[in-house]
Amino acid sequence: MKLLSIAVPCYNSAAYMEKCVDSLLVGGDDVEIIIVDDGSQKDNTGEIADALAAKYIGIVKAVHQENGGHGEAVNTGLKNATGLYFKVVDSDDKLEPGAYKKVLETLKRFKDDPIDMLISNYVYDKEGAEHKHVMQYRSVLPKDKVFSWEDAKHFKKGQYILMHSVIYRTQMVKESGLKLPAHTFYVDSIYVFEPMPYVKKMYYLDVDFYLYYIGREDQSVNEKVMIGRLDQQTRVNNIMFDYFSKVGPTIKDRKTLYNYMYNYLEIITTITNVMNILKNTEESIKDNDKLWASFKERDEALYKKLRHGLVGTALSIPGKFGRSVTVFGYRVCQKIFKFN
Repeated sequence: MKLLSIAVPCYNSAAYMEKCVDSLLVGGDDVEIIIVDDGSQKDNTGEIADALAAKYIGIVKAVHQENGGHGEAVNTGLKNATGLYFKVVDSDDKLEPGAYKKVLETLKRFKDDPIDMLISNYVYDKEGAEHKHVMQYRSVLPKDKVFSWEDAKHFKKGQYILMHSVIYRTQMVKESGLKLPAHTFYVDSIYVFEPMPYVKKMYYLDVDFYLYYIGREDQSVNEKVMIGRLDQQTRVNNIMFDYFSKVGPTIKDRKTLYNYMYNYLEIITTITNVMNILKNTEESIKDNDKLWASFKERDEALYKKLRHGLVGTALSIPGKFGRSVTVFGYRVCQKIFKFN
């Protein structure tokens, strides 16, 4: 068994995927790199994947599928994973070599008694930015020790665990039943949301491990692109609402976990609302009302909690003034946390 399986979803990624894979090869024989060619047609992504698999036999696998979107590529990577642990690295991102070696050394310590999730820092590798913002968890999570949700402190707004932060125990995430929706962007939120109730043993390694590239105009987190894909953001938001509606009552006594998941749902709902406001059409403004109405119909108690909380109240300020306040708050957060 390999120590770590790394899935690399690729869709027309020929221009940058080799740099990504080069950064993963630092792991040597401890890792398997599963390149998932998600029906690429505009370039030679599939050929590059096959060439890398032929060159690095026993380390790199190439899997080809019909186009199903990022989520389906992650599903395929997980299905093909044979390692004890599992990570997703997007094809335009990289891993920092020194931190990578420390991560592998740490995972080796838990081969006989595996942890469920290892958390590390990630860096917003924004093109042209002199200062690279680092998302770290020193104020929230115990360092260099195995801990549970009960040992974690309160997460600040914006201090969420993203796909870039986590390495899962492969069997745990499979047992959680995680299946990401096809042809949908922004499923990384579901990826780090649905398995959380299954996570019992965690470890935080305070290293800047994942280099999260931001800069391409066609990137999914580009604001204009997000506005153009609001239907998919809304789909993800609805899936997370329904999931929390189901599991929330079962984890109410695990207060830190419950609060973390609720706050994450709240911020995703905020993003959906803000993007509808930024789109600034009559239809998009009505879409926010439709979203809230659908929440109320499906789980009135959870709807009330979201709607009448601090964020929900801010989003409820009526008219153009209320929308301008919402956008101003979003821009402030954008400057502080350096996303998009």
